[in-house]
Amino acid sequence: MSNTAPLRPQPAASEHPPLKARNVAFDWADTPLHWIPGDPFSTHTINVLHLLLPAGERWFVHVYKQVLPHIRDPRLRADVIGFIGQEAMHSQAHHEVLPHLKAQGLDPAPYTAQVDWLFEKLLGDRTLPPGRPRRWWLLERVALIAAIEHYTAFLGDWVLNARALDARGADPTMLDLLRWHGAEEVEHRSVAFDLFVHLDGGYRRRVRTWATAFTALVFLWQRGTRFFLANDPSPDGGQASFREFVRAGRRGVLPTTGAMARSIPQYLSRTYHPSHYGSTEQAMAYLAASPAATAAEARTAGGA
Repeated sequence: MSNTAPLRPQPAASEHPPLKARNVAFDWADTPLHWIPGDPFSTHTINVLHLLLPAGERWFVHVYKQVLPHIRDPRLRADVIGFIGQEAMHSQAHHEVLPHLKAQGLDPAPYTAQVDWLFEKLLGDRTLPPGRPRRWWLLERVALIAAIEHYTAFLGDWVLNARALDARGADPTMLDLLRWHGAEEVEHRSVAFDLFVHLDGGYRRRVRTWATAFTALVFLWQRGTRFFLANDPSPDGGQASFREFVRAGRRGVLPTTGAMARSIPQYLSRTYHPSHYGSTEQAMAYLAASPAATAAEARTAGGA
């Protein structure tokens, strides 16, 4: 790389497909509680997504609807509108897993109530004077979303390539949910960061909000995994431990600790841009083959 390269985010040259929400539906009737056979720890570590995403992605949508009047770039505005539609669908799809878990004897309500409080109260709207204070809080939340989306895209890219899940006989419906969602996260991976750069882009804000988002995600994820394992009604529910997380990463059924560690300097690089990580072509190929996504396309075409 040339030493004269500008120290600013530069998107990769790639296709820019228009973003659209896919009205997917999943049937959970045949999905077992431990949908990775014989591996309750990895199952429940991934299941934390169902606890965090319904409230988290509703919050994304709420914040971005407030941001729309501040977007001056028509192309970015169209991307944000498409992002809003996709995130709303993600929230709904993961929320629909929760009754299935409850029917299997694992009631997620005590944990999801805490997550709802986090996004609706702690990170929700505040009564602030108009002008700089109100804009500051809006920009803080936009920057937080950009940091979180770095990790949702990381997880999306991981699950698209996690062939160990197939080899272990993971439930195909759950895999389709995760890979449909992951493919859309890769598809729209640049939107949140581009919006942050468009409205502010300050490096100190990026670092500060990354630290907040990363700490919160680690805390919530380990707490959610422990909640699931402590309340798992089956006798082989397992126990949460960092050692087991490392082992699952080595088996390929969870991300490796090394890959997660490398994601940190990626985001903190002054030249970081999400388009350099993950493959839009791979994401679009999965969406063209996903049972849920293709069924949604067929329903849309049939109703046209």
